[in-house]
Amino acid sequence: MKIQLINPNTSVAMTARLAETARPLLRPGNQLLAVTSSAGPASIECHYDEALCLPGLLQAIRDGERDGAEGHVIACFGDPGLLAAREISRHPVIGIAEAAMHLATWVATGFSIVTTLDRTKIIARHLVERYGFTQYCRGIHAVDIPVLALDGQPQGLQHLMHKACEEALEHDQSGAIVLGCAGMSHLAESLSGALGVPVIDGVGAGLKLVELLGELKLSTSKRGDLDYPLAKPYSGFLQGFAWPRSGPAEPRFSG
Repeated sequence: MKIQLINPNTSVAMTARLAETARPLLRPGNQLLAVTSSAGPASIECHYDEALCLPGLLQAIRDGERDGAEGHVIACFGDPGLLAAREISRHPVIGIAEAAMHLATWVATGFSIVTTLDRTKIIARHLVERYGFTQYCRGIHAVDIPVLALDGQPQGLQHLMHKACEEALEHDQSGAIVLGCAGMSHLAESLSGALGVPVIDGVGAGLKLVELLGELKLSTSKRGDLDYPLAKPYSGFLQGFAWPRSGPAEPRFSG
């Protein structure tokens, strides 16, 4: 099974780190296709960033389908473009925030989210409410580090994350931690060991759920609102994103 891991920002270094952490998690014989968005922001930390990462993300989904991907993981905790991506894919598409929250409820009665910037706590809260996890999410906390700074000073980051997670567990009386950024994925195992509680990385969670859906031969329903997009003209620089009028198989993306 080929699984596409999409980094919807344009940081090639982050994509490489994600792939290094994720690849050992795959079942033998499965293949990881790690890709970096070809257009968009260097990091995704606000609503504006999320909006402008979507063309590159949707292009990556289309390319992945063409290249034989049988499932997709969107490696950004905001789950940008998740429903649009499901519309244009014949195969399962998983967002890492939704995946991580689901898994957290299977191993604890309440979880805390530890994310990057303080402003992204609000975006995470919106996702908690949208996905129906309000009764399970006991708190959302931030270490106030930009996404692109997560790669620097690994020892300092480990210490800072450990302290933030420890304080979240105590304050919220929760039993698990959800890491609120794809760039934190490499910290999950060590933090879990140090804290003595499940620490869930959404990238790993998303990959394993895609594998499960593939093994069960379950794909995105094309009945109702996740059917392929309606055929209609698009204007301006989005002309190439118009869906074809003949058949639902492929969008006419340019580039």
